[in-house]
Amino acid sequence: MEEFVPPDRSLSVGRRVCYAAGHFLNDLCASMWFTYLLVYLHSVLGFQSTFAGVMLLIGQIADGVCTPLIGYDSDRAPGLRRYGKRKTWHLLGTICVLVSFPFIFNPCLACPDSTPWWVQVFYFSPFIIVFQFGWAATQISHLSLIPELVSSESAKVELTAYRYAFTVVANLTVYTVAWLLFHFQAQQNVDPSVTDNLGQVDIPLFRTLALIIISTGAVFSLIFHVGTKEDAPASERENEQISPSPTQELLHRPVFHWKHWLKEPSFYQVAFLYMCTRLIVNLSQTYVSIYLTNSLMLPKNFIAIIPLVIYISSFGSSLVMKPVSECIGISITYLLGLLLVLSFATWVFFDKHVGTKSIYGAAVLLGAGSATILVMSLSMTAKLIGEQTQSGAFVYGSMSLTDKVANGVGVIVIQSIRPCSSESCCSDCVWFYRDVMATVTGGAAAAATLCLFTVLIWPIRIRKA
Repeated sequence: MEEFVPPDRSLSVGRRVCYAAGHFLNDLCASMWFTYLLVYLHSVLGFQSTFAGVMLLIGQIADGVCTPLIGYDSDRAPGLRRYGKRKTWHLLGTICVLVSFPFIFNPCLACPDSTPWWVQVFYFSPFIIVFQFGWAATQISHLSLIPELVSSESAKVELTAYRYAFTVVANLTVYTVAWLLFHFQAQQNVDPSVTDNLGQVDIPLFRTLALIIISTGAVFSLIFHVGTKEDAPASERENEQISPSPTQELLHRPVFHWKHWLKEPSFYQVAFLYMCTRLIVNLSQTYVSIYLTNSLMLPKNFIAIIPLVIYISSFGSSLVMKPVSECIGISITYLLGLLLVLSFATWVFFDKHVGTKSIYGAAVLLGAGSATILVMSLSMTAKLIGEQTQSGAFVYGSMSLTDKVANGVGVIVIQSIRPCSSESCCSDCVWFYRDVMATVTGGAAAAATLCLFTVLIWPIRIRKA
């Protein structure tokens, strides 16, 4: 009896670009959320570090709770007629992001100066929760389309690389616009204390930045919805094109539901790797701005320049991922990315005299390493799902759950152990954020390396079917 083999599916370059554009709005907002939220709340609005951490934690928990629920319902709900269930969830998520995100980077509209911080936390929380729900709906639906649009492993890596290339472009856009806004602000002010240090004078700058990225992201979301056609579910395509016998379908392609994934060892391997990857990418992005301003004492325009260097390096790395992964495999490519991240952590930790020149070299290592491990971890997830696309959203939602909870807990722990209790940074915490950048990236990379060795011994595949 011959084993049932699904037909190979591929996309034209135009459809790949249209698909990759579908996460551009999310990437723009995520870049601003992780890079600037803490520094905006703490240094611009004057929130205490703990309250700023609580607000980010609220967002991460909301996202973490929403992702598996959205994944589960996205696999079951049919969506709008003839529009596709994934695109329906994507549209709903996009609308939620567009209406909520501008309020996050705008001061409390109904709060006088004497308003307690906890009241402002309650004010911002509904906007954060709606934003994170929309972000999760867009992310899960977009990722779930990968194994539905293409079938071969190399095509999935390529589509993921296209997606990450747009992620890099989104980050470059945010940091370029931020640098331009800082530059124009500096030209309008002659007082260095105003132009070099963050404060309430920068509120209009962050408000303008949020409005610009929302408007830009809406255009790319429209491109995705117009240019991406969601095909019929995999099971329906196979029945139409090959029509295998019921016996073959039962023996060679069992249909996986969410409870079956919980029995698969590879499911937990990939989840742990994805969690470590996101800890490296998100926490380094969250604290790089504070590290630059509080530890290295660089002018505030560097919170745009250094992230820009990181993502230029990421973009260059994304261009060579497909041929490299085809040559040495996904797991070894992921290992190379981890080695770059470990090199960055070692550089930052031991070089106590990091200056404006050497920080560029460290940023290049972090950018290339982060891009490599992120694309490869998503490729591992798509490889695990394979042709079980009917439950793919649950898998992606579960991966994202581990990511969001770990990041939220990490931020609140770091904010809680910050040496200084005052709003400003004192001498005791000057190198605190240097240690955070080094130990978080290095520790997560070391844990991911240990897990990767189990993948090399027991490769990613469905074993319990």
